[in-house]
Parts: sequence; structure tokens; C-alpha cells
Amino acid sequence: MPFLGLGIHLLFAVFFAVHAVKTGRQMYWLIILFSFPLLGSIVYFLVEYMPSTRIERQAAQGAKAIARAFDPGRDLREASTAFEVAPTADNQQRFAAALLEAGRATEASEHFEQCLAGPFGNEPDLRLMAARAELTRQRFGRAVELIRMVRRDSPAYRPADVTVLLAQAYWADGNLPAASAMYAEATKQYGDFDVRAEHVLFALETGDFDKARALQRDIDISMKAWTRHSRKLNKAMVSRLAAAWVKSGAQP
Repeated sequence: MPFLGLGIHLLFAVFFAVHAVKTGRQMYWLIILFSFPLLGSIVYFLVEYMPSTRIERQAAQGAKAIARAFDPGRDLREASTAFEVAPTADNQQRFAAALLEAGRATEASEHFEQCLAGPFGNEPDLRLMAARAELTRQRFGRAVELIRMVRRDSPAYRPADVTVLLAQAYWADGNLPAASAMYAEATKQYGDFDVRAEHVLFALETGDFDKARALQRDIDISMKAWTRHSRKLNKAMVSRLAAAWVKSGAQP
């Protein structure tokens, strides 16, 4: 029986290791998973696997928002202290992310660039965070470059989110044909509510009302099957869509 238990632990470790590789997680997870199959699998599930779902990501963001409301500078203070005490690549990345969250995009970008030159510079989550910092700084060309690196080197890493972010970067950079192509690709390949909604917003802003109406019809059809929980989960984006239609002066 102990051998059976060990075998199950290893199966879980292998499952999460495959997930880590496919989704572009940092490679130290492989060491943790195979060195400590049971504990490593539990930690990976709680830290990486479970939060990877959209619902859990939003729940985590909500929890962080509540914590920031009570102590808005806490994340930055803790990240800064950790980086001062142990200036490792992980701590610098955490510090850069905290700076970006605090609205200090220029400082965040400088730290992200140092991280990108380090041993984990090809990690997709690092590249995406750096790209978001560049978008905030309006360095759109650099943002496009970083996002394209993720698509090239980590194609299985959050492909819908990455494709939409690339479309937004092209749009911000004034490359409307490229942005339109990316939105079309995201809608065709993934087509979930968020992707279609972002495509509608782009179409309305660029005056492509026929495309916006076609996408909105698809959204309206899918919304008829939503549960109350789905409506609550997507309430913010539905409100954004309604406001965008009013602003455009067009009829859905």
C-alpha cells in the first residue's frame, strides 16, 4: 500500500509538471514537484494551478483589492524590504510588479529590464508584466516586442490573454491593421466573452459598427444562457460595453 500511495503522489507530480511546462511556469517548479511529490503538488495546486482559472484569478484580485484598501502601501513596502534584504531575481521581479501596481511605471520598467537580462529573462509572466509597464509608459514599440516574444517562445502560455494584449499594444501604437488582425485571431481561436467584448470595444472606437453589431449579437445570444453567477462575474465588462455603445452614438 505505501508503494501505491507513492505512485499516486508521483502521478500528481507528473500531471502538474506537464501543466507547468505547457503554460510556461518557472522551471524551479519541476525541481519542487519531483523532489517533494506530495507537498510540491499541493503547493503547486494552490499557488499556480487553481489561480490559473479566470474565476480564481478574479477572486485573488478581489482579495488583493480589499487588502490594499486597508493598507495601500503594504505590497510595495514588503516587496521593497524583501529586495533590499535579498536582491534576488525573484525579489526584484516582485518589487517591479509592486512598483507597477503603485503607478510607478518608469521605475518598474527599469527593474523589469534588469530582470529580463537575468537568468529568468525568457519567462512569459515576466515578459508580460514588463510589457504592461511599457504600455503604461507609452513605449508601445517595446511592449509589442515583448508580447511577440511570449507568443514566439511560449505559445501555450495564456494564449487568449496574450493575443488580446498584443492587439491592444498595436492599437495604442497606431497600427490599426495589425490590431484588427490580432482581435480577429483572438475571436476566431478563443472567442470567449472577454475576447469578444474587447473586440467590440475596438470596433466601436475605430468606427467599424457592422463588426461591432455582429460581435454584440453573438454576445447577446451567449448571455441568454448565463447563470446569475456568470452575470455577476461579468458585470463590469457588460457595463463597459453598454457605455461604449452610448458613447459611439450607434445602435447595437
